[in-house]
Amino acid sequence: MSPALSKPESGPLPQKLLARYLLLLRLYPVLTKAVSSAVLSALGSFLAQIVEKNQKKRGLDLAGPLRFFIYGFFFTGPLSHYFYLYLERWFPSDVPVSIAKRLLLDRLVVAPAFLVLYYFVMNLLEGKDTSAFVKRMKSSYWTSLKMNWKVWTPVQFINLNYVPMQFQVLFGNLVALFWFAYLASVKK
Repeated sequence: MSPALSKPESGPLPQKLLARYLLLLRLYPVLTKAVSSAVLSALGSFLAQIVEKNQKKRGLDLAGPLRFFIYGFFFTGPLSHYFYLYLERWFPSDVPVSIAKRLLLDRLVVAPAFLVLYYFVMNLLEGKDTSAFVKRMKSSYWTSLKMNWKVWTPVQFINLNYVPMQFQVLFGNLVALFWFAYLASVKK
């Protein structure tokens, strides 16, 4: 373990956790965001199962959260990291008209593509064929995209304009905890 990582922080637990997170974020930004995305995505899937279990009296399935963990680790975390990084380069936040451009790019280009990626990856992780992917796209893509625009537009407005860049992926992941719970319940 690196000496910088083994140094204990002083203070209350939330302060210690934040200091550790900031250190990991500085040393390993993509990995830190990938792990936090994976954990929060899996928790979102568990949340969906708990809600569904209360409604249908079914047991918990570990395969769903594992798929969401994989998706968060390999896709949501790294892709979001680079998206926010390039977004800042393409449309610097200190240029007033950039606010609208950033939000429009995110909502009209990235959100629809990210949703297709989500359905595609989940289809692969579930071991389903192309026809199942097409069926899922036809049955729930448009509904999910409209809900995405409703939920994520104000979230992304806040995220892109008021959240420091180093915390944008984490902020999105915290909201995504509930978003993935919604997606996990819609896909069923």
